[in-house]
This record gives sequence, C-alpha cells and structure tokens, in this order.
Amino acid sequence: MAGIIIAALSVVNFGCSNASTLSQDVKSNTGEGKENKKTITVDLIRPGSNLPTPDKDIIKQELDKALGAAYNMTVFASPDDYKNQLNVRLTAGNYPDLFWVDRQMLNQYVNQGLILDLDKYKNQLKTALDFIGDSAKNGMIDGKLYAVSHTQQKPMQTFFIRKDWLDQLGLKPPTNLEELKEVTKAFTEKDPDGNGKQDTFGLTGSKLETFQPIFGAFNVAMPGSFVVKNKQITNSLFDPAMKDALRYIQGLIQDKVIDPELLGNAGMQHQQKAIMGQTGIVYIDWANLTKEQFMEQIKAVNPKAEWIPLAAPTGPGGQWNGTWDIGTSPYIFAIPKALEKSPEKLQKVFDLLNYVADQKTGGQLVQFGVKGKHYNLEGDNVVPTDLMSKEVGYSWLYQFTGRPEIKYLSAKFASQTKYIDFFNKQPRIEALNGFVTLPEGYNKSDVDRYIEEEFAKFIYGKRSIQEYDDFANTLKTTMKYQAYMDNAQKQLKQLGYGN
Repeated sequence: MAGIIIAALSVVNFGCSNASTLSQDVKSNTGEGKENKKTITVDLIRPGSNLPTPDKDIIKQELDKALGAAYNMTVFASPDDYKNQLNVRLTAGNYPDLFWVDRQMLNQYVNQGLILDLDKYKNQLKTALDFIGDSAKNGMIDGKLYAVSHTQQKPMQTFFIRKDWLDQLGLKPPTNLEELKEVTKAFTEKDPDGNGKQDTFGLTGSKLETFQPIFGAFNVAMPGSFVVKNKQITNSLFDPAMKDALRYIQGLIQDKVIDPELLGNAGMQHQQKAIMGQTGIVYIDWANLTKEQFMEQIKAVNPKAEWIPLAAPTGPGGQWNGTWDIGTSPYIFAIPKALEKSPEKLQKVFDLLNYVADQKTGGQLVQFGVKGKHYNLEGDNVVPTDLMSKEVGYSWLYQFTGRPEIKYLSAKFASQTKYIDFFNKQPRIEALNGFVTLPEGYNKSDVDRYIEEEFAKFIYGKRSIQEYDDFANTLKTTMKYQAYMDNAQKQLKQLGYGN
C-alpha cells in the first residue's frame, strides 16, 4: 500500500521531458541614446511533461509580457531524474529560482539552510497566500512558512455500480453495509450479465484502497492515518473500530464476492475489469471511467452497460466516502535562500506566484489560456474553444498556486459536471499525514509494506483478528512507529490540530 494514504487526483503527471530556455535583451531609451538592459531571467524547474518549446509556449509568452521577465521552465519526466538533478544543482550552488519539493525534501533543505524563510515576505506574497488559504500549512516547517503550496484537491474516487445489472436483478443501489453485501453477492452468483455463466464478481479496485468507503462506514480512516477524533490526534491503526471494519471486509472475502486478484491489481487493471464487464462495483475516480474514451470502450463490450456513481454506504460509524489527506498538496514550491542576494529577481518570483493566484488575471491564463482565443466568458462561466485542448493543455505546469478545483474541472469537462458535483459533495474523513515529516531512522517503505502484508493476512483469514493488538504492538516496538506517532503529535499540535 504505497504510502498507505493515496489521494485522488493528486498524482504528478510524468511523461516526456522538455526544457524552456529563453533570454532576451530589451532596449531602453536613456535620452542620450540607447543602451541594452537585459531582461531578468527566472529559472523554474519541476516534474512534469509535455511542455512546448519557448516559441510555442503561449503561457510563457503571456507571463513574460505581463510581468516583464523571462520565465524559463525545465520539466523532468521522471521523479527520480528530477530529484537527482535538483540535488546536483543545490550541491553545486547553481540554485533554481523556484523549484518543486515534497514535505521530506522541504524539511531536509530547511535544516540545511538552503530554503528562503518566507515569513518575513508574507506581505509581498499576499495575493498568493490569500488564494491558497489553509493550504499554506503544507509549506510550513516548525511553524514557519518556507514554501508556497498548491491549493488542496479533494479525492475524486468512489464506488461506481452497474445500474443495468441492478435492473436485471430487480435490485436498488445499496445504501448501507448490509445492502452492499447483498448486492455484491447477487452480482457474483445470479448471472447479472445474462451469459449463463458464473463469471462475474461483486467488487474490485486497487488493493486496500478499494475499501475506502467501507472503512468510512465504521468512521475509521485508512490504515496509518492521523486524524482528530474527539479533539484528540489519533492514529487509525489504534482505533477500536478498525477491527470491526476488518471483520466486515473479511466477511466479503469469505463470501467470495471480491475480485480474487484484488491485492495484485496494478496500474489500472481494476478499470479494465470494469470495462470488460467482469465486476458490478469498482472503486475508481470519475475521470478513469466516465470520460468519453472509456465510455466508448465500455459500450463496445456491452452497449447496454450503464455505470453510475454510488454514495458511500452507511454503517455504524456513519457515512464517509473514504479518507482525504488534507496535509498532502499536489505540489509545493520553494525559493532558495541564496536568491535574497538578487532582490530584483526575487521580486519577479513573487510577482509570478501572485499573478497566477489572481483569479481575474494570471489565474485565468494558467487555467484556460488566452481569453478570446482559448476560452470565452458567458457571465462568470468559462466556455472553452476548440483551441484550448489543442494549444494549452499543458497549462497546469504553470499553476504554481493551484486553482479553484470544481470551477476548473466543470469548465474543462462540461459533460462530466454531474460526476464532478457528486464527488465534491461526498463527505470524507480528513487525515493529516501529509503535514508530518518522518523522524530519524524511520523507514516508511518498510513500515507501509509490513502494514499492507499484515492487513492482507487479516482480511483473508490467514491471521486471526484477535491477534490485531499483537500486530499493533509489534509495529510500535520494533519499527519505530511510536517515535513516528510522537513526532506527529508534536508537529500537528504546532499547526493547531488537537488539544
């Protein structure tokens, strides 16, 4: 379970690598004659893909013109390549002017004295900070602001269900855990596709993420989540309700209504099983099921297939459609401390961050392109032209402070508005893991692997749930999990969470 908490739509989009480089001279008239004054060049680097060359980069050209600088971006297709190149540059003292970091990188670079303390520059970043609001906490270390964070993005996953299968079997969409169990059993045993074979199953997804709404029905966050419960910071692994959730999931598996390959599903295998008509319920994000290209694939297999989003089932803990880690930002951008020696260039970085955060000017540009060319306004509604997707589909690379997510998605994917609205209204348990930096000697990948392996044993009945407390105690005493929890308590209280 990579990272245990996975947020919907907050994933870095990697593809081919491009670099944008441009410098130019601007001539100014001094009255006595003309002299050359070189435009300030701002060096931006980040993970990403599909950045055009500078001569075709419309967003860059508009930013340069509006802000009077040359904003040169380099993107790296591979996250490992990006991190390696950044470390090489930082070690050599060849600092980018604005660069992407994750929480662990930010903490490391702050401790090394490489990152600019932004606390004293808050007034100069007012537009950006006002726009990102509480997301500013994502860029804070030890209570001080060191980076500017992208606005938070809600997860966009839920259960989708085959409505035509429900109709075929005379069933209604399940609303609670008991009904969910009945429907998954019917989808597995009662030949919902009418082919005379028992070749379907009730539910699939990607590993333990599949059970997000089920954990939510017990009001317990995904394994390893830090949450505030009864005004106290707690870890979901030590919530008594976790055992109840595991027992319910174990019951589904014993009934053989779950995809037998569930924990082995990699990439988008669960999506393909849904498209091919092998399952009646899938836990997935709307974009990977309802976009036109996927609907065409679904209809090619069965023209009568109809997938609809399913609200989270109600359980003893209420109704929560999974976990949302509000501490995890899609992107965090830092400025090197060394840039203080170049105040004019530093100001151009501030200008960029404020401009792309201003929803009347640069925010519109980096979301939708050039007004009148890539989009038009009808009242407050953005109406894309055909050129938007053709010419500025890469504009997300310049969204350093994020975007108003629902308005943005509704404009970009107007035909999907009903799904976007549905996801936006789903209640989520708010987790805080993204705010926590790891203590010395804590091996996160080993811990995550151990938790995933033991949870697999519990839900498949290879280990009794009566042994759950032994598992939790082993985690605390042999894998430094207690140190991790103590660290989390301190850091989260510093940010104002819990008592």
